[in-house]
Amino acid sequence: MSAFWTLVGRDVRLAWSQGNSSVLAVAFFFITVTLFPLGIGPELTLLGRIAAGVIWVALLLSTLLSLDRLFQIDLEDGSLDQLMLAPLVPELMVLAKILAHWLTTALPLVLAAPFLALLLNLQAAGYLPLIFSLLIGTPALSLIGAIGAALTVLVKRGGVLLTLIVLPLFVPILIFGVGAVDAAIHGSPWGPALVWLAVITLAALALAPVATAWALRYALE
Repeated sequence: MSAFWTLVGRDVRLAWSQGNSSVLAVAFFFITVTLFPLGIGPELTLLGRIAAGVIWVALLLSTLLSLDRLFQIDLEDGSLDQLMLAPLVPELMVLAKILAHWLTTALPLVLAAPFLALLLNLQAAGYLPLIFSLLIGTPALSLIGAIGAALTVLVKRGGVLLTLIVLPLFVPILIFGVGAVDAAIHGSPWGPALVWLAVITLAALALAPVATAWALRYALE
């Protein structure tokens, strides 16, 4: 496990030292969300009604911006081959890189989401479900996105192909994430939507590292 956490720390330090992908994702998130009030107008009721969907869609698209670099940098400098041959099994290596991606990209977006929800006039009842749904659902975005990143690691400018692969798989996460917030706003139980989000995340946690490691082995052969 020391090798696992060493790799997580390495990727976190690299992400913050380079800063490009993480800062770009957060900036894109802010810009996308703030464009909606400008485009729709100062209709607070309408903004509050679509707030959860806007935040989830903007966060999903922001996460996609950094996924294509998840393994690309290591491939370019030759360290990906060494990581695949390291004592740490490939599945744990993949999981460490996914965790680092979530910490440096998804977590800042989650922390920024409540402040942007104020801009969109989200009702008070929706804030707690929004935060919980993002914390539970965003790890699945990184896990599922890693599969697409591994499948397109050898494709130059593979961002479009990566988006086409993983975007349909993100739809259930989006539905249950928005559903939890809408249910809370309308006074309905919002726990079941979070349970389904947790099921998706746990399933992705079990399957994604294996599928990603297999895709990387195939790409490097």
